[in-house]
Amino acid sequence: MNSNSQESCTESSCQTYRRAIEFIGKRWTGIIVYQLLAGPKRYHELLHAIDGISDRLLSERLKDLETENLVVKYIITETPKKVEYELTPLGYEFNKVFRAIMDWAVKKESYDKEEK
Repeated sequence: MNSNSQESCTESSCQTYRRAIEFIGKRWTGIIVYQLLAGPKRYHELLHAIDGISDRLLSERLKDLETENLVVKYIITETPKKVEYELTPLGYEFNKVFRAIMDWAVKKESYDKEEK
């Protein structure tokens, strides 16, 4: 896409874009959503699947994702009680974003190798 075909950035659209990028760019948010793209997961499954995330940060990010209506929390009232997280339909829309970013990253990596 060249600059002539890009939409102009109005104040409102630029703020919307900035908020989205800042939200996606919060540490651990992307990898949590990526893990949930495969389907619902229990809290401890996420904690063990994401190397380096702390218990506190996982809880905080999951609450952020719930607040933004990207994740729904289910409490399964068995013994012992289980908590499971699942992406909402809006959360599953992230799949398109991840694919676009990965396509760009692969192209960039290829370009970087050609430049060396």
